[in-house]
Amino acid sequence: MTESGTEERFEELLARLESIVRALESEELDLEASLLAYEEGVKLARACHERLDEADRRVEVLRRLPSGAVTSEPLDHRGED
Repeated sequence: MTESGTEERFEELLARLESIVRALESEELDLEASLLAYEEGVKLARACHERLDEADRRVEVLRRLPSGAVTSEPLDHRGED
């Protein structure tokens, strides 16, 4: 959530994270600014990871059973297809 209480979209979080990475790679920031940017980047990376985990939990795969019935089950990245 932002200071205004609204939740930023994943794409906005990712864009901000990419901006921070570019700033750090440019080597134009002093040490203190680099540390602050790095800390913000870590928080943004965690927020992006949490959003991806949440999206992953919401994704369901439809499968047709041998009987012909269709069922839905959570997506399992470890399973074989």
